[in-house]
Amino acid sequence: MDSVRARTEQETSNERSRRRILRGSLLWGIGRFGAPLVAGVVLHTGFNILDLYMISRLPEGTQALAALGICDMMTAVATILSNGVSTASVALIARSLGARDLRGVRRIAWQSLWLVGGLSLLFGLVGVVGSEWLVRDVMGTRGEAADIAGPYLQVMLGGSFSIFLLLQLVAILRGLGHAKTAASLLVGGNALNILLNVLLIYGSGPAPPIFAWGGPLAAALGIPRMGALGAAWATLLARTVPVAVGLWILARRRGGPRFHPVYLRPFGAELRALWRLGWPSSAQLVLRVGAVLFVLALLNAAYTSATDPTVLTAFSICLRLETMILFVGMGWGAAASTFVATSLGARSLGRARRSGWVAAGLCAALSFGLGVLYVREGAAIVGFFDSDPRVVAVGQEYFGAVAWTYALLGAGVVLSQAMAGAGATLQSLVLDAVVLLLGVLPAAYLVTRVLMLPRGALWWVLAAGNGVGALAFAAYYAWGAWWPEGEASQTSDLRAVAGEGPMP
Repeated sequence: MDSVRARTEQETSNERSRRRILRGSLLWGIGRFGAPLVAGVVLHTGFNILDLYMISRLPEGTQALAALGICDMMTAVATILSNGVSTASVALIARSLGARDLRGVRRIAWQSLWLVGGLSLLFGLVGVVGSEWLVRDVMGTRGEAADIAGPYLQVMLGGSFSIFLLLQLVAILRGLGHAKTAASLLVGGNALNILLNVLLIYGSGPAPPIFAWGGPLAAALGIPRMGALGAAWATLLARTVPVAVGLWILARRRGGPRFHPVYLRPFGAELRALWRLGWPSSAQLVLRVGAVLFVLALLNAAYTSATDPTVLTAFSICLRLETMILFVGMGWGAAASTFVATSLGARSLGRARRSGWVAAGLCAALSFGLGVLYVREGAAIVGFFDSDPRVVAVGQEYFGAVAWTYALLGAGVVLSQAMAGAGATLQSLVLDAVVLLLGVLPAAYLVTRVLMLPRGALWWVLAAGNGVGALAFAAYYAWGAWWPEGEASQTSDLRAVAGEGPMP
């Protein structure tokens, strides 16, 4: 009786999520769904900045920040891989939810968790046995920075399960329509991270005045001062707690796919679907990261010197601020992908198409506001990170050229995610590749290394890239031929794919 009641409660919760997505005003529905996700990723960015501030206040802060920069590049691989699985999971789960295929929801959810769990064990093994080799031999790090980076990377990669599972749980909850719960896991984990940072980084020793309260508490708990390594342990613990909470929600509470032992075995149809939709999303993120590194290399070679890194410093600050636009786009894009996939599962093609446009419009409006803020207050914002007048001047110059296109950048990110919700991850990858590899990057190389134009020319190339990319995604999204029609909208009902009988 209890199991029947729990099943009924779960299906009722899923049905409420489905109804909110499929009925009523799209503007209100997407705004209500996307706002918590946007707030979550924005707060996540703020917590990361505070994390860097705390480490920078250590006596060995300069070396510690250098070590973290090296480790971040390697731990980003985990985020890239999990992003592909997460993107595919949202599309398939939301499509199954729209089709009222509870079994499909459960199978995709648990198969995706086993997949990322296996990947996390592989990364964990690499971190435990190979962190020193990665830091010293692969990255060529030396001195005190290497001494800090080795143990830090060992903890971060060794505990890869936490970030893999956390991102996947958030994706599953988004696919089920529980945006507030997904955002709460992220925000709660980051808040816990800050608390643990104060205790583990500083211990009972000296700390900035704002964190002085942590000393007596650390002393009472017997927590030693661990420095940068404490930040790694704080991150691991702060991710593990919401993972445990998220698994409990998923397995026991209504609104999630309750666990059954049958899901322990692999299902080929689901795993193939996750791979087919997931690898292009991961490759697209690799492409975008690689493009940023290419531009950094060009800028470093053309406009900086050993004695004057002003331009590189300013661009690095602007780039970190620009990620706020990307995170806003990812938040609204998450809403778009869920609404598109659920609508397609319910065979509501018109609502699916409109969902992407509405989410892109909301993102464009917010991104435009941030762009105006960066243009008007660029000097104060850049100066907060580096008060050198030369750095501030370059930052203002960059924002003056590029920030006006942030609305287009954000809209392009959302439409890309909306296409992913429709299963068009490969098409999204191809569009990005065409714009970047055939347009932006060759043009950037031309103006910096061939024509040797002033740095302002590079800024305008990047601004044009934002505009061309947005137009390319908008044109393809509006083109009707690629959208799934009729029975094709049921492709996430993997019962037909697998050809299997009834299952829990």
